[in-house]
Amino acid sequence: MKVKTILVSQPEPKIENSPYFDLQEKQKVKVDFRPFIHVEGVSSKDVRQQKVDLTKYTAIILTSRNSVDHFFRVADEMRFKVPDSMKYFCQSEAVAYYLQKYVVYRKRKIYVGKRTFEDLMPLIKKYKDESFLLPTTDKVKPVIPELLNELGVNWKQATFYKTVISDLSDLADVYYDILVFFSPSGIDSLFHNFPNFEQKIHVLLYLETQPLKQLKKRECV
Repeated sequence: MKVKTILVSQPEPKIENSPYFDLQEKQKVKVDFRPFIHVEGVSSKDVRQQKVDLTKYTAIILTSRNSVDHFFRVADEMRFKVPDSMKYFCQSEAVAYYLQKYVVYRKRKIYVGKRTFEDLMPLIKKYKDESFLLPTTDKVKPVIPELLNELGVNWKQATFYKTVISDLSDLADVYYDILVFFSPSGIDSLFHNFPNFEQKIHVLLYLETQPLKQLKKRECV
């Protein structure tokens, strides 16, 4: 089967040197981008109902740019001035770099992992006397609380934003040779929008193992 069309279940990249654009040019395929899920912020009232008092935390664990945005959004809504002494533990350099949108990087205590959450563990262990807040989505990988509990640190997880299924009804009669997924939530969105979806001759490409496991549960592989 010659591949002519690809649908990527994420927003279109903003960088000019994205490999997707090289793929379009070199292989002469049409690549469309459509987020299957999107993020919505949780109100500061809902965060308070989770018994979160921002004044009690001395360190923030940030796993994504969304966690950065929504931590500072909630802090602003609560009229909480984030102290200069606050420590930031960022899962990757990309997250740490994005933090500059809100703080003067060189004047803050910022600790950066390599890529995965596991990479942060040695850094957090060095500061295990801190009180950590983990602002996250409503869907958190089980390994994250497991690792923090193993360290025995004082920490709290709170939902600052939620992952919401996008409306894909306009794609009902559109066919793609390849569908690209990055998370189980993308698979959930596919079947929520199209309960009678059949794989047929689609090629379903997974960039992690979790989406594949999720799809197998649907018995459509």
